Amino acid sequence: VISLYIGMAVITYSIVESQSLAMNPLLIPEAYIIGGQPLCSQLAGLSKGQKKLCQLYQDHMQFIGEGAKTGIRECQYQFRNRRWNCSTVDNSSVFGRTAFTYAISAAGVVNAVSRACREGELSSCGCSRAARPKDLPRDWLWGGCGDNLNYGYRFSKEFVDAREREKTFTKGSMESARLLMNLHNNEAGRRIVSDLAHVSCKCHGVSGSCSLKTCWLQLADFRKVGDALKEKYDSAAAMRLNSRGKLVQVHSKFNSPTSNDLVYIDPSPDYCAENKTTGSLGTQGRLCNKTSEGMDGCALMCCGRGYDQYKTQLVERCHCKFHWCCYVKCKHCSRTVDQFVCK
Repeated sequence: VISLYIGMAVITYSIVESQSLAMNPLLIPEAYIIGGQPLCSQLAGLSKGQKKLCQLYQDHMQFIGEGAKTGIRECQYQFRNRRWNCSTVDNSSVFGRTAFTYAISAAGVVNAVSRACREGELSSCGCSRAARPKDLPRDWLWGGCGDNLNYGYRFSKEFVDAREREKTFTKGSMESARLLMNLHNNEAGRRIVSDLAHVSCKCHGVSGSCSLKTCWLQLADFRKVGDALKEKYDSAAAMRLNSRGKLVQVHSKFNSPTSNDLVYIDPSPDYCAENKTTGSLGTQGRLCNKTSEGMDGCALMCCGRGYDQYKTQLVERCHCKFHWCCYVKCKHCSRTVDQFVCK
């Protein structure tokens, strides 16, 4: 059991899709809707619109949960050497409220749902029906069973954004600014997944001659999505509300952010100390690199508090040999290493 932020709603366990998300409920068997209500009512934090989608697309819930967990793991990898390493003091979620976490969670849902369609796990979608690329050689076949990016994209937009779109705030207020910011970052996450999708092909022919190819649409490895969003996070644009209630860039001399860029209103805290308001665990007890001058170095990671040095035994695989056929056998070697921990 795990609690996740999806569109910043806390959802315990796992989490939902269709050819048209405005699908007529009459097309869904009544027993299916009724059967979905107990599960959906038990998921804490769903907005009214999300509960309706949950009831209609209960078979999607597992994959939304998987997509969110993929986003969590990627967030923890990307921020493993930062003061905030994608963890919070609030046990209801492992996500802090940053531009990156909104984007990566939305991207994770697109990724999981699109692939669930391809694998035949969902009743309302199947393989991708994307149009044949114009630059694909004429004698190559377009088809196969590609990731259904179109469906995953639209479902993520409908479900993840529902919570924000249902909120009503006074025009020009900071709450309305954050709502626009969250929607923008959700969309940026989805667009990165879409932009990184590529054509994948498989050869056919006698003795591997590759005289014929079958090609399909395939999503990129999610690590590439995380890498791209991390770059966007490091260059995120500072925004403010103008007199018409729209987000505009604080520094007008820079190019305006595109739909693929991340934006923020409030700068991130330093995350040095535990703070329940920001969700920071602080850096006390974190491992640091004594020789690094980067964020993972003890000087920056420990926020000037200093660090303690410990000796520890590190066990590693060693003296590995390949045995015919077909496995690798290794020994285990231990060595004493120094570890540095923030005070």
